Order: sequence, then structure tokens, then C-alpha cells
Amino acid sequence: MRELDDPRKKASPLELAAHLTACLAMFIFKAGSRNEYNQKRKDLQFQKNFKKLFGFPMPHGDSVHNVIELLNEVQVEQLNQKMVQVLIKRKVFYKSRYRNHWYRIAVDGTGVVSFDHAHCEQCLHQTSKNGVTTHLHKVLDARLVTPNGFSISIASEWIENPENDEYDKQDCERKAFTRLAAKLKKIYPRLPIIILADGLYPYEGFFIICETNRWAYLVTFKDGNLPTVWEDVLALKPLQANNRHTEIAYSSDGNKKTEQLFCWVDQIDYKGHKVNWQECCETVTTTQKNPDGSVVVIKIEEKHFVHITDLPLNKKNIAASSYTGRLRWKIENEGFNTLKNGGYGLEHKWARKSYQALKNYFQFMQMGHLVNQLLVKSTVFQETFMKDKDHPTLQSLWKDLDAAMKWAKIKVARLAEISATRIQFRFVS
Repeated sequence: MRELDDPRKKASPLELAAHLTACLAMFIFKAGSRNEYNQKRKDLQFQKNFKKLFGFPMPHGDSVHNVIELLNEVQVEQLNQKMVQVLIKRKVFYKSRYRNHWYRIAVDGTGVVSFDHAHCEQCLHQTSKNGVTTHLHKVLDARLVTPNGFSISIASEWIENPENDEYDKQDCERKAFTRLAAKLKKIYPRLPIIILADGLYPYEGFFIICETNRWAYLVTFKDGNLPTVWEDVLALKPLQANNRHTEIAYSSDGNKKTEQLFCWVDQIDYKGHKVNWQECCETVTTTQKNPDGSVVVIKIEEKHFVHITDLPLNKKNIAASSYTGRLRWKIENEGFNTLKNGGYGLEHKWARKSYQALKNYFQFMQMGHLVNQLLVKSTVFQETFMKDKDHPTLQSLWKDLDAAMKWAKIKVARLAEISATRIQFRFVS
């Protein structure tokens, strides 16, 4: 934090890192708003514990906001990126790589905040059927996702209209992806990346970007995407009859049977790009055993997943490939949904006037979410709090944390003892 340029013109008794720490703490403690942060600040014991933990007094939320408005947004994002780079360097996600090589990077856009008026010149806008125009800000996020539940923002690009410039068409996710890809390659030039994305991304420009950057891809493929590829799939599928594989699994109690039928088509040419098509037809049958020993089917659920990838497919890897394609949902569930509904306030109007402040709050939110994930995904946390059948919810645990900050008296000597102890964190598999 001390490496960031201090934009303040007036002298302050608090160094810049104190304000940045307070902003980060808003999201670590899931304050949800600056007002709620200020309410915590009014509690004297909370203030004392805060200073013991972070080494700084708690500045007022308005003072924090004044600093956030001035911060260089590029430097703030780099602060988040440095945290992720340390984790990658220390091989925290090493065992989670796809095919023991690729880091799964899910890409998707989400709405951050909306207004009934133009918030700034970079606002996007959309008009409903009733003629009501909504002005909004959206961001395209690249998140490192893992099978054990991590969803960590590693780079983001705002979907915005050009500043002080005329435009014929609003900025869109595909345009933003071109800029995001350039940023990703600059930050992680040698990182083996596989891009996971939705049905918006199978297009020639996307394939060129991935090939140029030496990235793999595994994206959702919908009806209507690339008609010529679909024609080849229908023609080649009967000729590649050996490209079939079935897997059956049962729940521990034997009451649920999951049957997955996989098929794939190799080496389809699309404008010089070789793509592989894969399909998974999943049937989940739930049964119930009656007292007389007979078994009754309660429910049958059928799902259909289709993806395309540039990586080779075979019977040994087709199941893992289909599963990895569906991991894209972690950017929605463990990512955006958690940030919106898990206490972080993604859609809260943290900055009603300053677009720059809005961007900076978004980055501190990602950092707070990252810190909390490192806690929640640790084996110590899982075995201590989440092991039993009737374990508490994360929401209730954070309420307990808030209460502890208000009522407990943290011992400085104990903190020093913990800080001086070398600990290796392990995470759930």
C-alpha cells in the first residue's frame, strides 16, 4: 500500500496506508456501506481492536471516501494483482491446474451499479419496452476459478463509452475482452491459461486472441453459434462413432444415480482454426426405498451441456473436460453472486458521483473477497466451523466476528506470537 502515490494535497495526521487499510476492512468485515462502517467506528472497543489488528486507527468513512476518489485506479488494480501474483508464485493453486498445466480463467461481465440518470459520460444505457432508460456501469472480469471453490479476480476491464468522444455504438463485452486479454497477457506473460466463457465468445476474433497468446479455451457452444461448425458436427458425428463414453455414479446412500453420456467430434475447421466439439447428456434419477423393499423413482432430471475447445479430447479426459467447462459458473456463483448477496455490496452505490471512486471501491472489494476466501477455504476453518451437519452459516459467523470486535479484548502479545509463528496454510480439495 505504501508504494501507491499519495494524491492528497493537504497534510493529514494519518498516512495513506491507514485509509487504504480502512477501505479494505470495510469489505473484509462485510460492512455493506460506508455508513455501516461508521457505525462500527463509533464503538470504542471495535476501534481499539481494529488498531491492534491493523496498526492504524479507524479513519472516518467520509475521509476514506475522499482518498478513494483521488487514487490512481491503475495502481489500485495493480495492488490486487500483486496479491494474486504472490499466491500463484507460492503455488497455492498449483494442484488445481487443469490437466496439470492450465490455470482456469473464467471471463464474464456483470452489472455493478445503475442509475435513473447519466452518472457520467462513460455510462452505458438501455431502454425498456416501456420507454424507461436506465444508465449503468458494467465490468468484464477475469477470475481464477478452481474446483475447490476459489473465484478470484485477477484482472478486470470496464465496459464503458469513450470519454469526451462521439460513438456510433456502445461499448460491449467483446470489445472489452480484447482490451482485457491484452492486460492479462501483460500481467501474466508466461502463465498457462485456459479461458472459460459463455456462448458469447465462440467467434473468430476470440480464437485469434487465444492462439496469439498461446492460451487454450473451453467455451459454451449454443445453437446458433457458428452455423458452419454445427453443420460439420451433424455430418461428422455419425462417422466418429467411437467418440463415446459413459460414466455412472451413485450417491453415498444409493438413492441418487447420475448417468453421463459423453460424445465429441474432433478437428472441425472454422476459418483455419481447429476446434473440438463436446457434448454431455446428464440424467439424474432420484429413488426412494419403501418399507417393503421396493424402489420407487421420485424424480428424473435431464441436463445438456455443449462446449468447444482447442485441446484434444479422448475417453480419458472427456469427463474432466465437460466438468471444467461447467466450472465457468463459479464466476457467477462464488464470484458475482457472493459479491452481490454475500455482504460485499457489489450493486451498492459506493460512489454516487465519482466514476474513478467506483472503480477503486470495486478493486478493494476484490481484495477483501480474496482475503476472506483464503480464510474460508482453509482446512483449519472448514474443520473448525463447517464440519458438522448443522454447521453455522458464513453470515452468522461474520456476525460473531463483528460481535467479537465489539466485546472481546484482543491481546497484543498473542497477536505478536501468532505473527512470529511460521504457518503453512492448506486448502480444501
